[in-house]
Amino acid sequence: MANSRSAKKSARVTVRRTEINRRVISTLRTYVRKARQAIESGDVTEAQSATRQAVIKLDKAGTRGFIHPNKTARTKSRLVRQLNTVVAKATPAPSPKRKKRATKPSAKAKG
Repeated sequence: MANSRSAKKSARVTVRRTEINRRVISTLRTYVRKARQAIESGDVTEAQSATRQAVIKLDKAGTRGFIHPNKTARTKSRLVRQLNTVVAKATPAPSPKRKKRATKPSAKAKG
């Protein structure tokens, strides 16, 4: 138990901050989980919107100090990489174009 006034106040502040941090981190995990579920479902538009919202929440949490900025970057990178694989699978690959063969200059053109 805290003895001094400042220690008692510090204990109160810690309880308050812990509650706020827990709420923010829980919300953040929910957004990331929804994004991953949308990516696994294969619906590209839903996955893109869910990932976009998760990235926004991650950025806010990282800049405000709720989570470490490196964790923010790592999580965003993984989400976007997973999203890109789904988008790549959903879009058909373009058919390769035939290259024109280079023609040799004729003997008449040289003269």
